[in-house]
Amino acid sequence: MSFQKWLDGPFDPETKEEIRDLAKRDPDALQDAFYRSLAFGTGGMRGVMGVGTNRINVYTIRMATQGLANYLLRRGGKRVFIGYDVRHRSRLFAEETARVLVGNGIEAWITEEVCPTPLASFGCREYGCSAAVMITASHNPPEYNGYKVYGKDGAQVVAPEDGEIIAEVREVAGPEQVRLAPLDHALIRWVGGEIDEAYLGRLRELGSPEAKSLKIVYTNLHGTGLRLVPKALESWGFAAPKRVEAQESFDGAFPAALSPNPEEEKALALGTEQMLREGADILLATDPDADRVGLVVRNLGQAVRFNGNEIACVCLAHLMKKGELPKGAAVLKTIVTTELMRKIAKRSAMECIDVLTGFKYIAEEIRRCEKRFFFGAEESHGLLTGTFVRDKDGVGACCLIAQAAEREKLRGRTLVDALRDLYRDFGVHRQKLSTLAFADSLAGMESMQRLMDKLRRSPPASIGERRVLRFEDLLQEGGALPQADVLLFVLEDQTRLVIRPSGTEPKIKIYLEASDPAGLDLEESIAACDARLKETLESFRKENGV
Repeated sequence: MSFQKWLDGPFDPETKEEIRDLAKRDPDALQDAFYRSLAFGTGGMRGVMGVGTNRINVYTIRMATQGLANYLLRRGGKRVFIGYDVRHRSRLFAEETARVLVGNGIEAWITEEVCPTPLASFGCREYGCSAAVMITASHNPPEYNGYKVYGKDGAQVVAPEDGEIIAEVREVAGPEQVRLAPLDHALIRWVGGEIDEAYLGRLRELGSPEAKSLKIVYTNLHGTGLRLVPKALESWGFAAPKRVEAQESFDGAFPAALSPNPEEEKALALGTEQMLREGADILLATDPDADRVGLVVRNLGQAVRFNGNEIACVCLAHLMKKGELPKGAAVLKTIVTTELMRKIAKRSAMECIDVLTGFKYIAEEIRRCEKRFFFGAEESHGLLTGTFVRDKDGVGACCLIAQAAEREKLRGRTLVDALRDLYRDFGVHRQKLSTLAFADSLAGMESMQRLMDKLRRSPPASIGERRVLRFEDLLQEGGALPQADVLLFVLEDQTRLVIRPSGTEPKIKIYLEASDPAGLDLEESIAACDARLKETLESFRKENGV
């Protein structure tokens, strides 16, 4: 749909004026806003907010919801749970989602307050909904927002349901096909604090209420986690965490957070300073929709930041020490998550199952092995234990990490010591993530695709001075995993590179892992692995001009 059709069509005067202004002020930006329709993909939609078919706005939200409603009506769907985070316009987009659903005769259960993503997943299951929608752009910058769709089990939709919803969304050609109802419609139900209590009650079952001595600093990075994380920690017996007050406010501009992404060191800077200043044991941080968690540990007076792989491994090892394992216990991880998890699981005769990148594939696997499910994790700081939520749960993860840290503190140790123990037992495993960013435009998307095509057609025989022993293209049929736009390289020293385009942003992600066997000098091995990661990444980028 061209911008002229928006100027001539049933769009509000403010939107039309913004289009005219953009045409005068920045024609290139106008082209980017309309050069395509924002893709409704397997994870829903995510993009920059603004006017245009390639932007998140009330019209693209309404049309996506109409497609979802058409899908649900064909299958007897009657009720949808709706949550939203702190981002600009998130509540408005949630309300517009509700208006379209009830305009199609579908009940909309929408939260009165901002809602963590794990709570939306839980609410979908708790209220027997046919689907859920979460308005969030997770850890993206402030100008982004998004629209995530969940199936009736509270998990993000996967094939074939995702393809069927996408097809319905594509059939909605314009706003004139959208059926809208007023916000005071009788089919809209507002969900209050009762959902919090139900969720916290289930989470308490996984912990223990005994008083604990761990000193915790917590930051919600201006996001939704403040609604649940302090209460959850206290329900597990921890003292109320000290909050990073400058980052407490629910604010989609994230004014006191250099980044809303707890994977990044700069996002944790204020909290780390407070942890050291107050002599706390750990810093916990959740992203705007509280599905990811960041961790910093005070060890020998220094701050040690953990990556997502390290958090997953110390939590898995801790869970295995807590008690009896379920029969045939299964650990689930994505293909870009550390192989150290597999070694830890194997020690206890647990099956470790790889899935494609994205927590929705962990949730899909839970359907197949629900009674055996023990723990799931992905490298991007997402964890899950228990099955009453079917997405990564930063709230529950905070409790689990704190419990593991408490166990070590009672022994005069920290989680850094626990991680070093794993290195001694199973070998050193070190990881690095590099992101190649492209412009969110037609030119940027074409550049990204050219690089993937080049690597697929002519995979390098070596990277730096190391031969490639194994190359896998997951788009080829016949592999152990479903087809996906993912490339895997294993070098002669067993360094691994996994390369994939992001499913939500104009980026290519490069995941690297280097390892050394157990029994080597620990510090030398850590340094050697880190040096190999740095050298391998630099060689790859230089040899491919990126």
